[in-house]
This record gives sequence, C-alpha cells and structure tokens, in this order.
Amino acid sequence: MNSPLTIRFATPADVPALFSLIQALAEYEKLSDAVTGSPDQLADHLFGVRPYIETIVAEHTEQVVGFALFFHNYSTFLTKPGIYLEDLFVLPEYRDQGIGRALLTYLAQLAVDRGCGRLEWSVLDWNEPAIGFYQRMGATVLPDWRTCRVTGDALTAMAQQND
Repeated sequence: MNSPLTIRFATPADVPALFSLIQALAEYEKLSDAVTGSPDQLADHLFGVRPYIETIVAEHTEQVVGFALFFHNYSTFLTKPGIYLEDLFVLPEYRDQGIGRALLTYLAQLAVDRGCGRLEWSVLDWNEPAIGFYQRMGATVLPDWRTCRVTGDALTAMAQQND
C-alpha cells in the first residue's frame, strides 16, 4: 500500500467512527435493522469497568476506514485461549488496498503474541469476495460447522426453562 496506513487499538475517541462503520457493515450485509445498539453501549463494552471486546482500527490518512472487533474464546481441545473475530470491515472505497489484509495480519500476530491456539470467525455463505479473501490469507472455511444463536425472547425463554 502506497498511502499512510496505521493499524492500532481503538481509543474512546474512535467510538463514533466505529459505530458508523458498524452501521455501514450492517448495510453491506443487508442487516441494517439488526443494529439496535448505540455508541454509548459500544464505548462501555470497549472501555467500561468490564470490557467485553477489543477493537483494532485501520487509519488511512488520519481517518478510520476499517476495523476488526474481537474477543477471547477458549478451546477445550487445545486447552488454549483463542481469538474470535466478530467483525472485519473496510469501507468499500478503501478495499483492494491491503487494509483488510493488514487488519487480519495484525490480529494473527496478536493471537500468536498472546499464546492463542487459534483465530476464528464466521462468514456469510453468500459473501464470495470475503470467502475468497480469507482463503487466500490461509483460512479454512469449515463446511461441517453451523452457528447456533439464541437472542431476544428465545434467549429469555431458554434462561427460564428451569423455573
């Protein structure tokens, strides 16, 4: 990449830009209605008393143009922590410039530095450009695993099953 690019951990000042990128990601994935949170919630989950997530940002000429939001998980088989990449996004006008590669490489280096046994994430099955990119980066798309999710009323109902 020929232009100035910085990959760094997000700061509280980045929260408005991050939330805007999250909204752009949701729009790209045709899930804009799924964004129900707020910048304040994001700030609390990143920098509050109990941080749940971490984020690295890609800054191009002093503008945040991409991010990777992640958290630790654990592999019982490896008996090692891992990193789960929840979202990786680069604004469309900044794609094909190596920014996504830089974010993913930084995250892989972080996983190695932290002694993690793996770095993993999910990708939508229709997102062929992302699947191809991840495979070129060395990822294996697991054909035999499916994501299970419980949210909203179903989560509340599950939590009350023993009542």
